[in-house]
Amino acid sequence: MLNRTQFYINGAWVDPSQANNFNVINPADESICAIISLGSEADTNLAVGAAKNALTTWSVSSKEERIEVLEALYSIYKRRWSDMAEAISLEMGAPIDFANSAQAGSGAGHIKTFIKKLKTFEFEKPLGNHALDNHLVLEPKGVCALITPWNWPINQVTLKVIPAIATGCTMVLKPSEIAPLSSMVFAEMIDEAGLPPGVFNLVNGDGLGVGSQLSSHPDVDMVSFTGSTRAGALISHNAADDFKRIGLELGGKGANIIFADADDDAVERGVKHCFNNSGQSCNAPTRMLVESSIYEQAITRAQAVAAQTSVDLPAKKGKHIGPVVSQLQFDKIQSLIQCGIDEKATLVAGGTGKPEGFDNGYFVKPTIFSNVNNQMTIAQTEIFGPVLSMIPFKDEEEAISIANDTCFGLTNYIQTQDIGKAKRVAKRLRSGMVEINGANLEMDAPFGGYKHSGIGREGGVLGLEEFLEVKVISGWQ
Repeated sequence: MLNRTQFYINGAWVDPSQANNFNVINPADESICAIISLGSEADTNLAVGAAKNALTTWSVSSKEERIEVLEALYSIYKRRWSDMAEAISLEMGAPIDFANSAQAGSGAGHIKTFIKKLKTFEFEKPLGNHALDNHLVLEPKGVCALITPWNWPINQVTLKVIPAIATGCTMVLKPSEIAPLSSMVFAEMIDEAGLPPGVFNLVNGDGLGVGSQLSSHPDVDMVSFTGSTRAGALISHNAADDFKRIGLELGGKGANIIFADADDDAVERGVKHCFNNSGQSCNAPTRMLVESSIYEQAITRAQAVAAQTSVDLPAKKGKHIGPVVSQLQFDKIQSLIQCGIDEKATLVAGGTGKPEGFDNGYFVKPTIFSNVNNQMTIAQTEIFGPVLSMIPFKDEEEAISIANDTCFGLTNYIQTQDIGKAKRVAKRLRSGMVEINGANLEMDAPFGGYKHSGIGREGGVLGLEEFLEVKVISGWQ
């Protein structure tokens, strides 16, 4: 069992102001894999104070200085890649091969991409040729509270920490208390990279404690949060009193529109994407909308994919899915699967209970429902598990209507060999991202959504701009 009760504040690992131990649970066997401490208000204040003090000098550091630190961090990350993968696999149950390639790989990818974008980024420039004496200056927003989730832990940490460093901000990171180990490995990397004390701080805690303290703290200038829509609303309220800048990456209920002329692999690709990471991705295509003429055929294909989807231990190598992260998540998923049954959707695969052979651990059966309509609970609620709802549609207009009939607007998907139709439909979908025919978004593509899926964008140049204020100075010579 790991003892990780210290916080990283002002360039050093420090003991919490008061003992408040919390057990980190291994989702594969329900054992205690680590002990951390949940921070108090005193710990939060200490971390924010360190960040505020460091802002004086880091905010005016040169771009070259920031690049040097980030390049050192990237080198350290590559050396400790396996440590990161093992931490993620242990804390949230990602199969080790997936943790190594996708989970840990995403962190490395974001560091590398932000460095590249920073090298060509202009922090100062004229307004335009018509007004050369009007000078635009992009300045750091200040002290940032960065609150990250458990499902893609280092992906979200690097999407926030790296642009904050790159733009001259200082920060306090509060990772999910359920999956904090990867963030603590990352803090060790930052310490080794030589970032000045106070620029980066880490305090573990829960949402009601450290999370609320950070989002309402008078010395915090910006809150960047990834998590549930419910928590995002609470953070917005907390931040409103003193007009903190906020960035919110929240939930999703993506529609995957499969037209009759889709390629032969479209259904299989969609089911696998839904089940990826045990369904614990906000951008998962959890609603499969299928044109009526191929609906029954699609159900048969989807059922076959579910039957071939293996569930196994995270420590085992191979292409399988692991457990979901916690008892709370397991219970929520089970309740929603039962809700689908009670609402008379047709259970095509899976169902309630654990897969055969798994008495311990939070393992969920890969589950598919057909004959779903968009008014059902399973079609409107973000389940956050390996559960797919299949919904038929008559024509293009109905597909668009069903896809947009949700409070979410993160990622939608289109499968058709008619590229004109694909482009036409993509423009009418109310979401921040649309993927056509399995084409992946690039690392520097802006990630974020419409409606209840959040505010702002992460990744690439827009991800840097999220952490900057705009100043215009006239009379500049």
